[in-house]
Amino acid sequence: MSQSESSTGRLWAGRVLTGLPIVFLLGDGAVKFTSAAGVIEAFHHLGLPISTAPAIGSLELFCTLLYAYPRTSILGAVLLTGYLGGATAIHVRIGDPFWFPILMGLIVWAGLYLRESRLHPLLPLSK
Repeated sequence: MSQSESSTGRLWAGRVLTGLPIVFLLGDGAVKFTSAAGVIEAFHHLGLPISTAPAIGSLELFCTLLYAYPRTSILGAVLLTGYLGGATAIHVRIGDPFWFPILMGLIVWAGLYLRESRLHPLLPLSK
């Protein structure tokens, strides 16, 4: 496999991995603006007042949109890391499984790393 084919494959793998959390997080952020029974139940289970749902949804959407836009994707990934860290902390606090926000954060960074060569000198994963 040539260097060009490898770079193209890495770019497309990065785009796919980037798209997965974008689709999930946009949907999850948008649903927080509804009065869906699942949203109310989830907020109650997590010990969060339902009145905070729109603010949390706005934050999630904002960070995700920054991540989706190529010029601000690194800032978006950093902000999503903080957002997902908060989600992890909430799940740990109530004794729920907390692997999903961690996995989502790993996918966010893996997708960005594969499609953004500016990160390679900062995070050298191989020589």
